Amino acid sequence: MDAELIAMQLFSGVALGAILIMVALGLSIIFGMLGVVNFAHGALFMVGAYAGLWVASLTGSFWWGLLIAPIAIGAFGMLIERFLIRPLYKRSIDDPLLLTFGLGYVLVEAVRIVFGSDGIPFQAPPELAGVADLGIGFFPIYRLFVVAVVAVVLVLLWLGLEKTKFGLIVRAGAKDPQIMRVLGVDIAKVWLLVFGLGIGLTALGGVLAAPMRNVNPEMGSLVLAEAFVVTVIGGMGSLVGAVVAGLLVGVAISMTALFAPEMATIVMFALMALVLLVKPQGLFGKPVRG
Repeated sequence: MDAELIAMQLFSGVALGAILIMVALGLSIIFGMLGVVNFAHGALFMVGAYAGLWVASLTGSFWWGLLIAPIAIGAFGMLIERFLIRPLYKRSIDDPLLLTFGLGYVLVEAVRIVFGSDGIPFQAPPELAGVADLGIGFFPIYRLFVVAVVAVVLVLLWLGLEKTKFGLIVRAGAKDPQIMRVLGVDIAKVWLLVFGLGIGLTALGGVLAAPMRNVNPEMGSLVLAEAFVVTVIGGMGSLVGAVVAGLLVGVAISMTALFAPEMATIVMFALMALVLLVKPQGLFGKPVRG
């Protein structure tokens, strides 16, 4: 098989992995800080794509959609945390899970009512159309842009968590929220912002993914499954794990699609099973002590 084709498929896997990283990061941040398994995450990915499409259609600019949609959906996520999830924190962990599971269905049906069930194309901006010569072959400029955006977001997120006072509070609160309360930190406000950040990241992933696939109400279902696989492989709550596992799963799916297309979806679950057999806590997760 042509080495150039393999190289291009490998890079396609990196682009797919970049989208999965955005969604899995949101899941990991929310679970790591709040302990909430958010089953509405895929639906909010889809809502982010529709929000970007709607803003772009109103303004005539993809760039406004890319900027405004994640902020708006992140703010919507904060409302979800404040009025739906927060009352359930002192109850069983199953209650927020079931609530977000139902919320996901509500969001999908609401979008279907407003926009219909048919897919809607979302064109990339003209300046990102076409292909670029990477020396090993030609690759879509838009996918290069997606990889670059995700890289910038990762750097900014790392700086925010490692080099700021808010990041210190988030990391400390994830380990011991009770201590943070004793120190006078309004942990409820921190949880609100963290949940909004996690939802904003998945909405950004939805907008970035939209030009690579039709925008439709069901687009979040497979992404949710893929994001959970990435999160489990990387380790629940591990941001480094989400990045490494996102790239690993993206490349595995892309390369399998080249050699055995019918196995492309199955391979990520096989990979997850293999990792869990060797490291039940995931690649970068903390061992659970009995």
